[in-house]
Amino acid sequence: MSVTHHRRSGIAAGAVLLTFAVAGCSGLGRTSVGTIVYESANRHEVQVSNPLVTGCHRLVPGGAVELTNRTLVDMRMFLSPDCTGKSTTYIATTLNDVIAPGAAPWRSYTFVH
Repeated sequence: MSVTHHRRSGIAAGAVLLTFAVAGCSGLGRTSVGTIVYESANRHEVQVSNPLVTGCHRLVPGGAVELTNRTLVDMRMFLSPDCTGKSTTYIATTLNDVIAPGAAPWRSYTFVH
């Protein structure tokens, strides 16, 4: 075998390994990196650090009326405790939002990934 053939084989093998490594990094243990700070319906501040990117996350009982997304991932807020329903609020990274007066509080959230 020539040096050129070995080099091509090495590049191909490296590309395959890189593909598997990237796929592994997007696994279930990836966090959002940062904090979420929200005000509960009874006006207590709650801070959550580095929540997982996957799954549905419940807020404290009574829900949240204001939220600041200090993570590196955009969020979708839900009025239901199980991240279902069509009425959602999108909160991009580094932004915050407040529910309208008289509106129901958010009860759960997911990350957009």
